Amino acid sequence: MKTLSEWLDYQQHIHARGIDMGLERVHEVWQRMGAKRPAPVVVTVGGTNGKGSTVAFLEAMLRAGGMRVGTYTSPHILRYNERVRVDGIEVGDATLVAAFERIESARGSTTLTYFEFGTLAAFDIFARAGLDVAVLEVGLGGRLDAVNIVDADCSIVVTVDLDHMEYLGPDRESIGREKAGIFRPGRPAIVGETRPPQSLLGHARAIGARVEMLGRDFGWEPQVGALTWWHRDPAQPRYVAPAQGAAGIVLHGELALEGAFQYHNAASAIAALHALGDRVRWDVRALQKPAAGARAAPLLAGRLQHLASRPDLVIDVGHNPQAARELALWLDRHPVAGTTRAVFGALADKDVEGVVAALGARIDRWYLAGLVDESPRGETTARLAARVRVAIPDAVCELYPDIPSALAAARAAAAPDDRIIAFGSFHVVAPVLRQAGPL
Repeated sequence: MKTLSEWLDYQQHIHARGIDMGLERVHEVWQRMGAKRPAPVVVTVGGTNGKGSTVAFLEAMLRAGGMRVGTYTSPHILRYNERVRVDGIEVGDATLVAAFERIESARGSTTLTYFEFGTLAAFDIFARAGLDVAVLEVGLGGRLDAVNIVDADCSIVVTVDLDHMEYLGPDRESIGREKAGIFRPGRPAIVGETRPPQSLLGHARAIGARVEMLGRDFGWEPQVGALTWWHRDPAQPRYVAPAQGAAGIVLHGELALEGAFQYHNAASAIAALHALGDRVRWDVRALQKPAAGARAAPLLAGRLQHLASRPDLVIDVGHNPQAARELALWLDRHPVAGTTRAVFGALADKDVEGVVAALGARIDRWYLAGLVDESPRGETTARLAARVRVAIPDAVCELYPDIPSALAAARAAAAPDDRIIAFGSFHVVAPVLRQAGPL
């Protein structure tokens, strides 16, 4: 019997291409396995950025409402098991191995990618777990992503921006068209953008999906010390949705995840649950930041997550220009008295120049590290430095062979009033967390 590690290594090599867009092969194997729905209610979440956060918000609210929830996300940070959770707990190695064995028995001569194996395993595990709701994160794009073999009861596209253009197309319109592929006729299609591509809306209208868009159909209304979620009734200009009591859906205090963009993600998650009506039970209070001093695991690791203070150490998995713009906004709103030091690495196929340009002079000193030891797609240190200087010719850079040595140098140089931000990839966050200890 293979171990989990052996199964994952096997999956990396049985298909000719690591990414092979298309549903035919994975759908064929799913049919052979019985094509069981992961849960009575399925919510699919797509988008360039914000997918993982939106899944975390959905999971938290549904579990607080007493529902049994499974979540499927990717990529993982430290452990493959992070990808498949049942009732907030990562499934064990034995559960994953058993699912992989069932897939292997069913697939015959049909080859599957690493991601397709994982997707079918999640569906199989969820179908056997007796869940109420499955929340599925799209891996890449939407229309041709393995997750899309299941017809979702509600689909969310939280953002559309430039990433993975070699697979999805050269511009937002092309990418939006691909992401709109997760929408279904007659079912809620939640759009977390105030200015989405016309291709996204056009496809939704063409198939008869029930579009609800941030800023037009739902959003946040500021109140004294709180935010009230509002939802437009087609018969009225605007009304505060009366769900969860006469006071409406009210968020007191801050969100559990930092960053202004997270309020858009949270509003979209609420819109999805509101659209599902009495098929789900949920509680918005699960989104609130724990009280000061309360010990709690982060709602989601690696999203503007604070690991230490004096100096402040923050990690973020953001790896494209849109994510970098949001990070820049957060840095502007949370200045420090001292120096801002960036521990930065990237995959070679990412828009490093666009990411660095978005941050500009907010970073005082760059600690650059290659990711070749973390990923076969990792950028080398030398090339990373050259690309950073294309975006910022006078950038102050120090070069290191890997993330641990870059982080050690930044921490050694930092004063108590400084900030260290480690970002650029999941492969940057992972070694930082390994040094910091378990999640």
